[in-house]
Amino acid sequence: MADDRMKTLAAFIEPLRVEPGRHVVLSRDFDPEYKADFLTKEDGEGLLQRGVEVLAEYQERLAAQDTYAVLLCLQALDAAGKDGTIRHVMSGVNPQGVHVTSYKAPSAEELDHDYLWRCARNLPARGDIGIFNRSYYEEVLVVRVHPSILTNQRLPESARGEDVWKRRYREINDWERYLVDNGFIVLKVFLNLSKDEQRKRFLERVDEPDKNWKFSAADARERQYWDEYQEAYSQMLSHTSTEWAPWYVVPADRKWFARICVSAILAHTLMSIDPKFPVLDDAGKAALDEARAQLEAETG
Repeated sequence: MADDRMKTLAAFIEPLRVEPGRHVVLSRDFDPEYKADFLTKEDGEGLLQRGVEVLAEYQERLAAQDTYAVLLCLQALDAAGKDGTIRHVMSGVNPQGVHVTSYKAPSAEELDHDYLWRCARNLPARGDIGIFNRSYYEEVLVVRVHPSILTNQRLPESARGEDVWKRRYREINDWERYLVDNGFIVLKVFLNLSKDEQRKRFLERVDEPDKNWKFSAADARERQYWDEYQEAYSQMLSHTSTEWAPWYVVPADRKWFARICVSAILAHTLMSIDPKFPVLDDAGKAALDEARAQLEAETG
């Protein structure tokens, strides 16, 4: 049964996976409006619920085994649905075993360290799932689109040369390989939103009072850098999708489909790890039998 589910999930998410070494051009290779032909929104509700149930089942095993941890890096432009995706996909899991960290502009303390430091501090423990809402990849995205940010990082001159992005790609790949080698599974998802859909969602935030708090004029100003961000994401996907930590490009124009995709990616990963509940040795079983006898001997 588990093998059948894994095969189904693998086939579903394969079109989203960025093959390592592939030269990616977002506008050419990935359609933000894509959805599986066989799936309707009504069917999707039941599929998402089944995905949540699988996550809950395997999260319990992951915690009990206490050997692996899973880190999900979630990247997207504004209004792509990161918060809603996290809320829906993780709705059925034990909150004690899931930790979400959101990253904004670095603090003064964080700028006094290397760019991976603040993320290293928030890595999940073994047995847990960690979610980075944005991540260290901001260092090759927003920093690349706005290179003046490098000045504020107080880097030595040698670290701000023309090869800074290639060097950071290499450093990130090496760090992720180190994590995976030590039992920390790294998943990376880019929610791919179209420019037109982002405009619609921004207008909703402006027009609906309950959503006003989500909108910032700075978000709208960043749209003038749309092409630069598309290029930065294309370069990031091309250089940092690896065998040990692949990228998945999830079409985000349909929120319901994006949530199903992320649920499927997480579920497939946990099933691939296949964590097991610990099995007691003879001494442990003997101690269990002794405890049972003591409890049964108690009078009500």
